[in-house]
Amino acid sequence: MAITAAAVKELRDMTGVGMMECKTALVEADGDITKAVDILRKKGISKAAKKIGRATNEGLVFSYIHAGGKLGALVEIACETDFVANTDQFQTLGHNIAMHVAAAAPEVVNREQVSTVSLDKEAEIFKVQALNEGKPEAIVEKIVSGRLEKYYKEVVLMEQTFVKDPDKTITDLLNAAISGLGENMSVTRFQRFAIGESSSDSV
Repeated sequence: MAITAAAVKELRDMTGVGMMECKTALVEADGDITKAVDILRKKGISKAAKKIGRATNEGLVFSYIHAGGKLGALVEIACETDFVANTDQFQTLGHNIAMHVAAAAPEVVNREQVSTVSLDKEAEIFKVQALNEGKPEAIVEKIVSGRLEKYYKEVVLMEQTFVKDPDKTITDLLNAAISGLGENMSVTRFQRFAIGESSSDSV
């Protein structure tokens, strides 16, 4: 089927991927934008992986203040060059992630930062819950492991579902930007502020 320029532009705006790659994905998906997004996400992750490990010595700190001024966040995102740091796509990425942090209240950037104390505590709670639910002891450990994975998705920024698009994670957003701009990027730390809540150390 014929692929329109409008469809290519829409897919490019959604993913940040180059126009030719968007057109190829749409052809492969028979014009279905949702399927094309999935195709590009898979390719984006692959392309982004090639750039992981390259030095990220530039970047910006982004802020988001929710209406009313009682909730906000600061997020530091690193990239390789100041040229990319000043692009619209990088700015949009930073704004979206800062807004997400304010709304979703993650506790850490990645799962390696989750303390063993927290993991042990959650694992013990999940084990007791499973036993109280009458689950056989033989499968309790498997149940605990599955619930810990869910716990990671609740507290780890990079594994959370993006508040504006439940079909994407924050990692998907980052990978799309890496793929579109051709540079390695990373969320290095964040801080969330909410009136009436105790402030934790910055991550």
